[in-house]
Amino acid sequence: MTELLTAVSIGAGNGSVYALLALGFVIIYKAMAVISFAQPAFMLSGAVLVSYLSPKVGFVAGVVLGTLAIAVVALVVERIAIRPMVGRAVFVIAIITIGVDIVVRVVAGAFVGINPRNIGDPWGLQVITIGGVQVQHRHLAAFLVAGVVVAALFAFFRFTRIGLAMRATALDQEAAMAQGVDVGRVFAVSWALAGGLAAIAGVFASAGNPIDQNLWIIALTALPVIILGGLDSLGGAVIAGLAIGVVEAVVSTYHSTWFPFLETNTGDIAPYLLMLLVLLVRPQGLFGTKEVERV
Repeated sequence: MTELLTAVSIGAGNGSVYALLALGFVIIYKAMAVISFAQPAFMLSGAVLVSYLSPKVGFVAGVVLGTLAIAVVALVVERIAIRPMVGRAVFVIAIITIGVDIVVRVVAGAFVGINPRNIGDPWGLQVITIGGVQVQHRHLAAFLVAGVVVAALFAFFRFTRIGLAMRATALDQEAAMAQGVDVGRVFAVSWALAGGLAAIAGVFASAGNPIDQNLWIIALTALPVIILGGLDSLGGAVIAGLAIGVVEAVVSTYHSTWFPFLETNTGDIAPYLLMLLVLLVRPQGLFGTKEVERV
C-alpha cells in the first residue's frame, strides 16, 4: 500500500503539470476551435527563461517574470502568425501552430547550450515521509500551485468581464460578436493565458532536473489528457491530467510485476491506451460536449 500511495503522489505531481498544459490547449480550443501545437515550445521557453532569471532575481520572482514574458510572446505569436489566418480552414491554422512550435523551440534550444541549466527551484529532489509514504517536495509544490492556478482561472472566467466574454465566445462566436464582444481581444487573451500556463508547467517539469532540449516531449502527454477530458472542458482537463498522471506513475511502478514479459516500461504508453479505451465509449471525451448534427 505504501508503494502504491508513493506512486500516486508522483502521479499527482506529474498530473498537475499535464493539467496546466492541457488547460492551455483547451482555452485556445474554446476560443478558436483550433488545437495549438505551439504549447510545447512555450513550455520549454518558460523553463529556459526562468533558468536565466532566477539566479538574478530569485526563484519566485523569476517564475512570475518568466510567466509574464512567455504570455507576451504567445500574445505576439497570436497577433503576427495566427490573427491573419482567422477565417481560414482550421487545418491551416493548426499547421501554422506546428511551424510556430518548431521556430520557438529552436530559438529556446539555442539558449540551453551545452552545459546543464537549472531553474533554481528550492526543492530539488527533497522528500518528506508521511505515514511511510514518500512525497517529493517538487510534486507537492506542483500540486498546490496547480490548485491555486486552477481556482484563479475559474474565478477569472466567472467574475471578470473579459472572462465572461471568453465564455460567451466559446459558446457562440457569432452571437458574442452581435452582443459587442471583441472576439479579437478574446483570441489574444486566450493565447496569453495558454502561454503563461505552459511556462508554469515547464518550471515544474524541470524542477530538480537539468533543463534538456527534449523537455517539450512531456507536452505530448497533454494530448491524451485533452482528448480524455474533452477538448472544450476546463474541468475535464484538470481531472484527466491528474488521472493520467496517476495511471502513468502506477503502471510504471508495477510494470515488472504486471508485465514481466515486456522489457519496455508500459508507463509511457499507458496514457495513450487509456485515451483509446475512453474514445471507444465516449468519442467526445469524459466531459466534452457531444455534437449533434441535424440533417
